[in-house]
Order: sequence, then C-alpha cells, then structure tokens
Amino acid sequence: HDGAGLCAEGEIAVNIGGVRVVLFGDVLNRYPESRLAELVNCSSQNSELISTLCDDFDPGRKEFYFDRDPDAFKCIIDVYYFDEIHIKRGICPICFIKEMEFWKIDQNVLDECCKSYLSEKEEELKEIANKVKVILEDMEVDQCITRTQRCQRFLWRLMEKPDSSLPARIIAIASFLFILVSAVVMCVGTIPELQVMDAEGKLVEHPTLEAIETVCMLWFTTEFFLRLASSPNKLRFALSIMNIIDFMAIMPFYVVLALTYLGTTSIMELANVQQAVQALRITRIARIFKLARHSSGLQTLTYALKNSLKELGLLLMYMGVGIFVFSALAYTMEQSHPETLFRSIPQSFWWAIITMTTVGYGDIYPKTTLGKCNAAVSFLCGVIAIALPIHPIINNFVIFYNKQKVLETAAKHEVELMELKSGKETRRRNNCCYRIKASACEKILCMSSENHYINMNENNAKSIHYTLSLVKYQHDKQLD
Repeated sequence: HDGAGLCAEGEIAVNIGGVRVVLFGDVLNRYPESRLAELVNCSSQNSELISTLCDDFDPGRKEFYFDRDPDAFKCIIDVYYFDEIHIKRGICPICFIKEMEFWKIDQNVLDECCKSYLSEKEEELKEIANKVKVILEDMEVDQCITRTQRCQRFLWRLMEKPDSSLPARIIAIASFLFILVSAVVMCVGTIPELQVMDAEGKLVEHPTLEAIETVCMLWFTTEFFLRLASSPNKLRFALSIMNIIDFMAIMPFYVVLALTYLGTTSIMELANVQQAVQALRITRIARIFKLARHSSGLQTLTYALKNSLKELGLLLMYMGVGIFVFSALAYTMEQSHPETLFRSIPQSFWWAIITMTTVGYGDIYPKTTLGKCNAAVSFLCGVIAIALPIHPIINNFVIFYNKQKVLETAAKHEVELMELKSGKETRRRNNCCYRIKASACEKILCMSSENHYINMNENNAKSIHYTLSLVKYQHDKQLD
C-alpha cells in the first residue's frame, strides 16, 4: 500500500476470541469482497468504517479484535490458501454458516463432502421446526377464540396426544388394549371347539365372541370419528396412511353386518356374496397395524425400512438372480434321475427359494450328486446374499431411532426455555423476544449437532433458523 492503508508492510493482525493471527495482505486480497480484505484496504483515518468491520481496534499495535469463534475462524481462513473450506467435526453448522456470513465468504467454497453432509441433514431441522410448532399449537388450547375451537383442540389433544394429560394417556392405553382384545378374539374365534352350529348346521363364531367383537368395533368407530371431528386439517387426516388403515379395519365389520342382517335371503345364498363376506372377515387382520399408532418402536422400524429401500432392492435382486440360476442348474442336473422331483424350471423356483433362505421344507430335494453340490452352493450363496444388506438396514434403524430421541428432546427443551423466559420477562418481551428466542433456538440446535444427528444445508440454514425463531416469536406475541 502507499501508506493510506492500515498495514503498510502488507500484514494484518487480528485477534479472534483471544487468539492472535497475523495474515498477509496479498493472500487476503484473493477474496476482495471478504471482511478481512476490506480491513486490509481501508484507510486508518476512517474510524467509522473500521468500527463497522471489527469489534475493536488498537491503533498502537494495529490489531483488530473480533468476538468470534476461533475454531470456526481456523476453518474459514483456509479459503485464502486452498480456495475451499472444510467444516471440522464438532463445530455447530448453524454457527459456522453464520461465521461465514460474518466474514463475507460465499458458501459455494465449502468442500463437496461438507455440502453433501449438510444437505442430508436439512430435513432434520425441518423436523425440529415441525415438532416445536406442534408443541406450541398444543399449548394454545386456552387461547382459541370460540368455545367450539377450544373444545375441538382439547378433544384433539385427548385423542392424539397421550403425553398431554392423564386422561389422554388412559384413552391411549384403553385403545391399545381394545386392539389386543380384538386380535385375540379374531384368533380364538377360528378354534372349532369354541364355535357353535347355526340353523343351517354350519360352524360360526360363538355369540360371546361376537359380542366382544362388536364392543371393540364400537370403540374403534367412536375413536375414529372423534379424531376426524377434532382434526384441524380434515384432508390431511383422511390421506394419512395410519388413518386409512384405521378405516380399512372398521369398514369390513359394517359391510358384513349389512350383508348378513340387512340383505335378503336370496342375496346371501349367492356363492359370490358368501365369498366376499368371508374375504371381508379376513381383512380384520388389518387391525393389528393399529398398534403402530401407539408404538414408537414399530414406527421407527417402518421409517428405517422406508429409508433402506435401496438395500432391500439389492437383496431382492441378489435373491432373484440366484433363484433363477440355481433352479435352472438343479432342473438340468436332476433330469438324469428317474425319480426326479424337478419337473420344470418354474417348479424348481420353489426349491431355490426355500434353499437360499435356509428354510428347507423337504418336499422337494435333489437326488443326484451334482444336484446336491448345486444345493450346497445355493445355500451358501443365499446366506451371503441375505447377510450383506442386513448391516446397512440395522444401521439405518439405530441412526433413525437415536435421531428421533434427540429431536424430541430438543423440541421439549426449547419449549421449556420459552416457558422460563415468558415467566421472567413478560414486560420486556415485545422489545427483546426475537433475540432471546433466536439465541435459544441456536443453543438447542447446537446441542443436537454435537450429537452428530442435527445439521443443515448451507443454502437454507438461515431461512430454517429464522422460521423456528419466528414461530416462537409469534406465539409469545399472542401470549402478550
């Protein structure tokens, strides 16, 4: 510089959170729009500009002071030397993105591995936002405008939120017991010793079991329509997979009831109608899936399998190729035996399936030496094919289960922080609420990221963080 700049010797001294670093001006000018490059090029006489670029400045030592994270700065400074930034393990991604914005470094310089890591964790932040929003909505029962809205919200919490109150927990336990009783009655009703003869001499369910079945169905029906009536979003409720299962578990009972008691004798004598009634009775097994509503373990398993579709697809592909190859070989090798059990390749598919899955019913088996060798190889290949995708599926289950626990803890802790702040700073909340809630949100998300389950995408971090803070700010405004 010609003397007008702060660092005539081409060096700049910065103090980041107590850590002093000396940097060269020509290196910093590789990114002229960055904050450090602006400091290098600004005039020492322009104190107003300096005050906007740093927290403090010592003219004697020509040292700039920044109250920022020194660990994050060590990562950010790499961009001037290597033209890319890598986020070190243990650094909160939210804070790091804000640090990059402070130092005026574009997020496109992030390393590809970090971009991929942040992109994969973006959905987890949205889950936190949704969980916090749901909890806040549950807390607004007493603030509804009309009595109808208050009753609807209270009924929704009673039927859908077992953790909201003791009556809600009792209803959840009762629903769980009704599902178990209904499943047991369905199984016991098929025992011939417990069945009775009807007027036509056919075995039917015992009247006592039918009465228990009717009581269970009345409970399921009442529960379903109460949840539907209290649902804040009827369309979303109707399209939910679990609610569709609930409806499919209830509907056959009333269809059979209508065909049995309301249908004419001529209609019931039709073979097709009788088969339809029998098929509808079998669909009662769908009630067992209602347990997933009350079991977080079943829900976690479902989501883990959903996230493991690629691994499951590979498993099916391996098994399909093996079944085709070994069944064809078995059919060819067994043709020389006069009492062969392999009549065709499609028939050999069944043998290949039970052999590769290590079931081995024994209804079909090879009799030649080559056929037995082929069976041994198919058995070993089946064990390997099944074992290969198992570890990724189990890993997905553990990761999803632990992530859900962290998300729930984060959301509950955030609400506790909000309640604590609302009790102590009611008068001042209109002025400082946004800042407090943003800080609380940042703390809880940082806590989650330390467990390596929460992270964010660099392009959407600011908007998601703002959304979380804005939801809580609007809630506090309604309280005021």
